[in-house]
Amino acid sequence: MEMTMGFPLLLLICSLSTAQLQSDKEIVPHHAESQGGEPTNVSEHQQTCPQDIHAVLREMSASLAEQRVEMRHLQRENEGQTAKLKELDLQKTELERQKIEGERLKQELQVQAAELITVKARSNVTENQVEALKRDGEVFSNIGNAYNANTDVVIVPVRGAYHFELYIAAHGEKSHGSFVTLFKNGEHICQAGEHQTSHFGKSANGATLLLEVGEAVFLRLWQNSKIYDDQNHHSTFSGHLLFTI
Repeated sequence: MEMTMGFPLLLLICSLSTAQLQSDKEIVPHHAESQGGEPTNVSEHQQTCPQDIHAVLREMSASLAEQRVEMRHLQRENEGQTAKLKELDLQKTELERQKIEGERLKQELQVQAAELITVKARSNVTENQVEALKRDGEVFSNIGNAYNANTDVVIVPVRGAYHFELYIAAHGEKSHGSFVTLFKNGEHICQAGEHQTSHFGKSANGATLLLEVGEAVFLRLWQNSKIYDDQNHHSTFSGHLLFTI
């Protein structure tokens, strides 16, 4: 806008200068004329003013060209910055999407891991049931294979509520009683027993326990006690899972 207004102003100044010269021409004394008959000052001003205008126009054109170059440079920089900003926004959006997807996958993996544990436990139970059926005759049943016939210890396979029962039988003797205690790990739970001097006697007891995976349940015969058993299985120890927790 400053360049556009400057050009008419310069023309006006030159016009005023020319008018002033013409006015001066009327009042210049005859002796100020040059020997050739032409006024010296008017001729010089008429030659100088167009030269000044062209010089200013050239400077203005050069300045305008520089400003246009600078504007194009700034425009390119602005476009580059805008493109970078858009790219950063896209990267941020992608990172947020990946974060959400990662959380979803993590939750799915946790669910799948829990399901895998459940399936594995069921598979183990099924395998143990098959093995128990194959070993039919060793014990009445050992579904889940939690009972170790070598150590007479039950190792809990899954967390839950279990019920255990113990039955003992013995011939009466004066010197020996018949007492058995049910243990959870090292904790005394209950016992069954009697002491009679003659005849055949029996005793029984049971308990329901909340057990964690890996805990041990077993029977221990008291010192100086004895029980009786044969093919009729007068003395038994049994337990089963009521429900998982």
